Formats: sequence, structure tokens, C-alpha cells
Amino acid sequence: MKRIEHWTGLGPILLIFFLFVPIAVILELAHADPLWILLASAAAIVPLAGMIGEGTEALAEKVGQRAGGLLNATLGNAAELIIAIVALRQGLIELVLASITGSILGNLLLVLGLSLLVGGLKNGVQRFDRENAGIDATMLVLSVFALAIPSFFNLALEPDFQKVEFLSIGASIAILVMYGLSILYSFTSRTLEANPVAREAHAPAGWSTRHALIILVIAVGLIALLSEFLVGAVEPVTASLGLSEFFLGIILIPLVGNAAEHFVAVTVARKNQMDLSLSIAIGSSLQIALFVAPALVFISLALGNPMPLEFTQYEVLAVAAASLIAAFVSLDGKSNWLEGSMLLVLYVILGVAFFFL
Repeated sequence: MKRIEHWTGLGPILLIFFLFVPIAVILELAHADPLWILLASAAAIVPLAGMIGEGTEALAEKVGQRAGGLLNATLGNAAELIIAIVALRQGLIELVLASITGSILGNLLLVLGLSLLVGGLKNGVQRFDRENAGIDATMLVLSVFALAIPSFFNLALEPDFQKVEFLSIGASIAILVMYGLSILYSFTSRTLEANPVAREAHAPAGWSTRHALIILVIAVGLIALLSEFLVGAVEPVTASLGLSEFFLGIILIPLVGNAAEHFVAVTVARKNQMDLSLSIAIGSSLQIALFVAPALVFISLALGNPMPLEFTQYEVLAVAAASLIAAFVSLDGKSNWLEGSMLLVLYVILGVAFFFL
């Protein structure tokens, strides 16, 4: 389970981000420049995503380790899922597919890179459990290739969109089965009980069940509202700035939805808790690949805007490379700041390249 409690330590900065909630509402009601609406909505979603993490973790502590693990796995990327659903309802399929790619790349290159860099500069060479990291990395590589297979075959099946849809549905079912098996394994594994760092990181938050539920309802409701503002501003902003939906989806949306987790991963790495930092970075990518992506396929069918699991060759190549690099980093059970800086440089290069697509 991923801990978000450290995020509240931001203090005044967090309060500033919360102030963007009414600002975004006022800008939307005033029909202000879409660029300002998009930026204000994105900034406002950041602390709300952190609230969802807090509420989910508090509930998980009440219902026990197994049910709590399932709750965290399901709601771990709730903010991104809400934004994606709003975008699907408006038919912005390219934006949603790009956000899936961007989330995986952001976690594996940006977040993991920052964690290794900050942790390495503070603590020197850092060590972590090779077995746990290796299992997560192996699952990540498999999940990425599971997403890549329908992407390549769909290119061959077009323009028979019925076959494309059937392949995407079949692959999504298989990926969700893989996700269920991974949860089952995490329930039966005794690694968490043997890991003192994990126990320390999941200390009780002190919230009651009612408090946690109220926080979750408020945060989800506000994110849904702000997502409407954000997604509604995408098309006019891309038209006025000459950007593409693809670029906004691959860079902006993942940063907004995962900012709280990003901060925690870097913070715990600086505290020399690399097991937890790796778990956050790789675990969030696994949730995107194994749960969010296939779930969105079925949600898109229900909304009447079918979304195929069809990523561009550039996306597939970038995500496959990032997953393999994350696996290599996990092989020796230790990390340093140079590895982190290399991951960050690769993320910047990919960001520049995607900007020109």
C-alpha cells in the first residue's frame, strides 16, 4: 500500500494549491481564457489527488491488510481515471491513450529518476530488496508487452474496426486477469510482514471511517468537476498554442493525477527508504498498465466512444524501453544518483520528441 501522508508536510504550498479550486471555478464561470482555466484546474486537482490517497489509506487501515490492499490497488490512480472518463465522454480518445503512456513513462523515468537522484545525492549508494523489486519489474515488463501486442496487431487488422474492437476487449480481459493474479500473489506473499520499512510507512493516520469516506466523496466530486473544466479547455488550448492533444495527454495529465505519489516517492528516497520509493514508482505503473488501461476499454464501450488498445509505435517503443530500464535498475539491489540523472535525461529527450509529433 502506498502512503500519501508525507504530502501534508508541504504546509503553505499545499494551501496555495487548494486555493486553485475556487479560482478554477471562478475562471470557468467567467468564461476566461481556456489556457488559464486549464492551468488552474490542473493545479487544483493536485491536492485533491493527495486527499484521495489519504482517504484511501485511512480506510485501508480500518478494513485490514487484504481488503486494504485491494482498496489501494483499485483507487490508487482514481484521479487519472476520473480525468480519463471525462475525456472519453467527450470523445478525446487520443488524449486518454496518451495519458496512459505518459503515466507509465512519468513513473518509470521522471519519478524513479528523481528518487534515485535525490536519494543518491543525500545518502550515496542506496540498497533495496532485489527480490521484491525484481518481481515488480518483471510484472511491469510483461504488462507493457501485453499492452503492446494488441497495438501492433490492430495496425494489421485496420480498417476492420470490429476485429480491432474484439481484440482490444479480449486483451483487456486477459490483462485484468493478470491484474487479479498479481493482487492474489500480494495477498499470499509474506514480504510485507517481513519488511519493517513498509510497516513504518503505513502508520495509522488517525482518521475515522466516516471522516475518510467524507474526504473521498468530496475529493472525487471536486476532481470530477475540475476534470470537466480541464478537458473542456484542451481543444481551444491546443488550437491556440499549436500543441497536440497527444502532447498534453502524455505530459500534463499524468503530472496532475500523480503529483502526490510523486512527492512521496522522492521524499522517502531522500530518507533512504528505497524499497518504498521503488514500490510507489513501479507499483503505480503496474496499476496503470494492468487496471486503468483495460478498465477504460470497457468504460469507453459503456460511454459509446469505443477506445481500442492501440498505441503508436513511438509510444510502444518508449514504454518498452522505460520498463526494461526499470528492470535493469532493480537487478543489483542498489542505486546511485548517476542512474537517476540518466533516467531524467531520457525523460526530457522523450518529452522533446513527443512535442514535435
